[in-house]
Amino acid sequence: MNCRHCSTALSIKVLDLDHAPPSNAYLSTDQLSQPETHYPLRLFFCSDCYLVQTEDFRTAGDLFDPDYVYFSSTSRSWVEHAKRFSNNAMSRFDLSNSSFVVEIASNDGYLLQNFVAADIPCLGFEPTTSTANVARAKDVDTRLEFFSETQAKSLRAERADQGADLIVGNNVYAHVPDINDFTRGMAHLLAPEGVISLEFPHLQELVKHGQFDTVYHEHFSYLSLTTVMRIFKSAGLRVFDVDSLPTHGGSLRVWGCLADASHHLEPSVDDVSSEEHRAGIDQVDFYTKLQQQANQAADALVAFLVRCRSKGETVAAYGAAAKGTTLLNYARIDHRLLRYVADAAPFKQGRYLPGCHIPVVSPKQLQDAPPDHLLILPWNLRDEIAADLAWICAAHDTTLWTVMPRPEQVLPPGQP
Repeated sequence: MNCRHCSTALSIKVLDLDHAPPSNAYLSTDQLSQPETHYPLRLFFCSDCYLVQTEDFRTAGDLFDPDYVYFSSTSRSWVEHAKRFSNNAMSRFDLSNSSFVVEIASNDGYLLQNFVAADIPCLGFEPTTSTANVARAKDVDTRLEFFSETQAKSLRAERADQGADLIVGNNVYAHVPDINDFTRGMAHLLAPEGVISLEFPHLQELVKHGQFDTVYHEHFSYLSLTTVMRIFKSAGLRVFDVDSLPTHGGSLRVWGCLADASHHLEPSVDDVSSEEHRAGIDQVDFYTKLQQQANQAADALVAFLVRCRSKGETVAAYGAAAKGTTLLNYARIDHRLLRYVADAAPFKQGRYLPGCHIPVVSPKQLQDAPPDHLLILPWNLRDEIAADLAWICAAHDTTLWTVMPRPEQVLPPGQP
């Protein structure tokens, strides 16, 4: 296997999560009686460009199929995050009805709807039919395609060579198998003074906090600013600003432009890259504790669930997120220890988590059969979810818990 950016042969394994199914391949009842394919889930470190990546066993088309079940608008805090970003971008870069905005992996229109409302021309690239249809219902112009260099050239030709003034990619850069082609596509589509905004989970935070559950097959790459700057440079781009964000357990938002554009280099770029160097993100020793952190987290969760069962206490979970799929499968937890997972997304309800086959139910199940303990699987949304679930704590004495890096009780807002 070679590095997906610099083609260096990879041999340094920094995490092994055994075998797992694709994290969003939720199963119907009929599929439970059919064979289910699991793939090795391992991370490798490139000693040349410092990219961390999974092995490729499935194509992007296999993983992001027409019935994809992740809808960005399900999270209220994420929709608010997207609105704040949109308003700030409009102001910072003087976007108007003569501008052109492109979002890659536009999902259900959660972000571009803000530009539609502002009468700013925009277009989304979204390969999954389920989410694209929802976006189109919001009047978000959406192309049912994966973004690539070829697609970028085609779009630019259609628009009489008018480039994009803003290209947005939130949590997509890690999801593309050919990161070089993707980056060249952005460079080709960009207007001379246009800007790129990419948000992605920060590799430094993943390792620092042992966030191994953010590893799954759909995430092909695990990114640092150091590596992204190298990838950008190879495509004729440069990073001129970077924001550190709390989303997804710690993310970066990099702002990029063409190499010869006039955007001023901000001190934040040197600040973050220097911090990565001090942390040792370019050294294999930085990753030595990641496997141990994964093992300890999985063991702690199993011990908690077994202890609850021995007391006759019931446990369910909330949020059928990819994070939970990785954690539960690595810990080998199934419905014997975890009754169900409640989730607000209708597309997930009535299905089963891949691998562990825990049923996904409507949140109404929490009212009909409230558990003694409720685990919040998407720990990055713990505050939003805890606020929404305050009622079950008050009415039924259910205890809320996050699961990473170990089970930890969560008090809903307003409770001492």
